[in-house]
Amino acid sequence: MTTQLTTNNLSSAGVSDLGSVTPVGITPPSNFPDEATLQKLANEFFSNLPNTGNSSGLNLDLPNFAPPPHPPQPAEPIAALSARAPNIAYQKSINPELPDHIPNYPDYPERRAIASAPVIGGANIPKPPFEPHAPEVLKNPANIPQIENALPKNDANSGFYFLNDFSKPEVTPSNPVSDNYAIAESFKLPHGDGLKPLLENDRKYAHPEQSFYFLDLPQLENKKVDQSTLIIPSSTAQPLDIQRIRRDFPILQERVNGRPLVWFDNAATTQKPQSVIDRIAYFYQHENSNIHRAAHELAARATDAYEHARNVVARFIGAPSSKNIIFVRGTTEGINLIAKTWGEQNITEGDEILVSHLEHHANIVPWFQLTKKTGAKLRVIPVDDTGQIILEEVPKLINERTKLVSITQVSNALGTVTPVAEVIQIAHAKGVKVLVDGAQSVSHMPTDVQAIDADFFVFSGHKVFGPTGIGAVYAKSEILDSMPVWEGGGNMIQDVTFEQVVYQPAPNKFEAGTGNIADAVGLGAALEYVEQVGIHNIARYEHDLLEYGQNALASVPHLRPIGTAKNKASVMSFVLKGYSTEQVGQALNQHGIAVRSGHHCAQPILRRFGVEQTVRPSLAFYNTTEEIDLLVSVLHQLARNKHSFQ
Repeated sequence: MTTQLTTNNLSSAGVSDLGSVTPVGITPPSNFPDEATLQKLANEFFSNLPNTGNSSGLNLDLPNFAPPPHPPQPAEPIAALSARAPNIAYQKSINPELPDHIPNYPDYPERRAIASAPVIGGANIPKPPFEPHAPEVLKNPANIPQIENALPKNDANSGFYFLNDFSKPEVTPSNPVSDNYAIAESFKLPHGDGLKPLLENDRKYAHPEQSFYFLDLPQLENKKVDQSTLIIPSSTAQPLDIQRIRRDFPILQERVNGRPLVWFDNAATTQKPQSVIDRIAYFYQHENSNIHRAAHELAARATDAYEHARNVVARFIGAPSSKNIIFVRGTTEGINLIAKTWGEQNITEGDEILVSHLEHHANIVPWFQLTKKTGAKLRVIPVDDTGQIILEEVPKLINERTKLVSITQVSNALGTVTPVAEVIQIAHAKGVKVLVDGAQSVSHMPTDVQAIDADFFVFSGHKVFGPTGIGAVYAKSEILDSMPVWEGGGNMIQDVTFEQVVYQPAPNKFEAGTGNIADAVGLGAALEYVEQVGIHNIARYEHDLLEYGQNALASVPHLRPIGTAKNKASVMSFVLKGYSTEQVGQALNQHGIAVRSGHHCAQPILRRFGVEQTVRPSLAFYNTTEEIDLLVSVLHQLARNKHSFQ
């Protein structure tokens, strides 16, 4: 910090003239103030600064001064990068209503982890605490260079679009096609006011079975599903301002091949809101430490943040306690954990494991490996021609040797929503445990593991707007208590000798070594973001969007949808005659549209429909009908080009 003492202050101290600036090594004038006077003047100077004083933590009696450290905890969720990166830090040019400077936040009295609740709607522009390293700037806001003036102008077209003129950020419409209504009309699609009756009629419940399937939260009483509870009143849903929500996701401002990014690859991974990005960065800046045992402040902060995230996960999926939640890398590791602990403990030669034809490889391979190791048998629930499991076959496939049913709640390849509550009811009636793969369901519909009475539930964070490399396993308490440990090491033991090892209770006994602490914290922030938007609101919006998208795709000649079950979520798989799926994906990419092309790690179900690969657009609540119009317009062009001379 550079301290400037004014002539008036020095005169009041009995010093009338300092002469010219004295270089180092030259004797100062005789009337230069002594050390005690300088100390007094410095104390007066610092005591008059904003946010300093007795509560600032500064000891001004010491000969060496330093700016106060970062506050241990903020009073509210804040951005972590403090204007160090243009897209995820404080940007005055993007959000001009923000003040030029933000004062320090006070400490948390309880020294708890921040709640990481996002601001819904509008870019989550960080509000970093201002570090008081330049007090003269605080007193002279006019001296603060504005970002639009500080950034260099670049009139030439740079090969890197983000290096072009920053002074006036280009506001690009979500769809570069000039007239989306004209496009929709040419495809005989509903649009504008014509779309409203479609959406309104879709919400009219003539019969209970017409409720929103993915909002169904059956309350099990005596292991019977009360169908009267399946209708969710329309008052529980609020309209979403999608354009404001889109601004919470910075990557949606990206351009691909000169076009605005259209992210239709949500079944592979979802994009991350600014609040999640900020929360992870804040952890590394202010909380980074290993957890649990250390006696220092950062260990306490990191432990608080990590366990807070576990509490959020438990709340989000309806678990009775955070002790039922194990952090893992994702759904794949979660299923493997269960297969190699509970599975090896309970499944022996001659036993049977039941999976559906819809499963992702991650819910097939671990059980296949277990059957090869133990001599057990893998059996398959069939699906009908729409891609829905044939529920009537489930009780026929379960017998006295069946030990586990492992089933997905939403198919990643077809989008089929399976009747997991009914499957669990049938299995439990015969004493069979059930694992639910929720990787594709948690971001699209409410989850309540107690309501459906699942024995196990697994999901991945990156499928629900959280970081990669983190996920969770839920299991009932009595199951966790009896399950053997999976990996051995630190963090999961109470006592170790060379003769015996005593393990910690669940969930710690399943989390050996240093876990993915920062991304667990980020997962908690992502789930809190979804909670604040409202999962029912998301489900209703996505239902309407999916209906619109499937109607739009039906207008494309020579397009065959793969998976037409009545109950679907998010996914619109198809093949286009005359093109490989890779060719379609490349054509869409030229227009900035990201879709998945391939077998989606679900080869058995695609082969059930006679194909090896599909094109898979998959939706999230930040997608729009305009983006679907663009997708369909490209597909129409492909269809015309291929078949115009045939």
